Amino acid sequence: MSHDIFLSRLDNLRQTLAHKGLDGIFITNLTSVRYISGFTGSAGSCLITEDKSYFISDGRYDVQSEKQVNNMIRYIDFGNHISIIEKNKLIKNVQNLAFEGDHTSFTQYKAITDSFPNVEWKSTSMLMENLQAVKDKFELSAIRTAVEITDVIYEEILPMLKPGITEKEVANQLVLRYRQESDGEAYNPIVAGGENGALPHAVPSDRPFKDGDFIVIDAAAKYQGYHADMTRTPLIGKPSDRHYEIYQIVKGSQQAGCDAAKAGVSCKEMDTITRDYITQRGYGEFYNHGTGHGLGLEIHTEPRMSQLSTQTLNINNVVTIEPGIYLPGWGGVRIEDDIIIKKDGCEILNKTSKELVVLN
Repeated sequence: MSHDIFLSRLDNLRQTLAHKGLDGIFITNLTSVRYISGFTGSAGSCLITEDKSYFISDGRYDVQSEKQVNNMIRYIDFGNHISIIEKNKLIKNVQNLAFEGDHTSFTQYKAITDSFPNVEWKSTSMLMENLQAVKDKFELSAIRTAVEITDVIYEEILPMLKPGITEKEVANQLVLRYRQESDGEAYNPIVAGGENGALPHAVPSDRPFKDGDFIVIDAAAKYQGYHADMTRTPLIGKPSDRHYEIYQIVKGSQQAGCDAAKAGVSCKEMDTITRDYITQRGYGEFYNHGTGHGLGLEIHTEPRMSQLSTQTLNINNVVTIEPGIYLPGWGGVRIEDDIIIKKDGCEILNKTSKELVVLN
């Protein structure tokens, strides 16, 4: 990844900190560490001040961090990261330092306040997450590639969907193909046939598919750390009037969400649009999750689209639009796309058809 990308991210972070009257931040959440430094290991932290940026880790990651972290001064040592910062006197003439309150335990908080009693430690919430919500060119390219791989592999597995094949067999094939073509699966695939499709987060089982099954397939690839997320719901066997009705309502709701998505629209309003569409057609009580969420280095990031949200969509947010209807004992339908928010609309990244696919 380009050195300039990390310099730009550091600059944006410092501007945000200065706006809040902060002299720097101690970053411990590994997703934030990766975003700001490029480090992909499992033990690392960053200390960012007004004019310096430091990366701290241990000997296991000396070689890896030397290759990945080229925009910070590295300190590789034994012991906890606070003691390394203290020993090397990395905090000097700093009055107000932020820490990630959402990711800091009480023990960690006590360690930083005891080690640096003259520093005014300020808890921040969602500061790094909100920075990451607006994607740069590298991130948009990585997500596009993840979605492209997801589209191709979905089409590959459609011929597998026959009576007698189990949910686990399809899920395992998806994981194999993602690992062959990308970083691997973005999350544990959901493959849910028939009545299992009424569980929004169903776990693939040994249940074999049967005629009349909707099959909810929520599965995607990850590329250069960035997640795709797609759901389609094909049908095995001849569709009934109820199959057509439920599918068309979800499809219409999902399209309404895509049509409404643009910069400046509130996330609560986005959720209301898809929810009202389903409610007005009699199935509101069976739509039991939010409309969508941000995508990035984690599968669920900011912003979130639900009735609880106070956020607003911004240019270059990447979010999902994924309404569904889930009827206990019968099955469910969910349709999900990944979209890039633009000034006057959105770009739908997924190319997989959203028409009802009937498999005989």
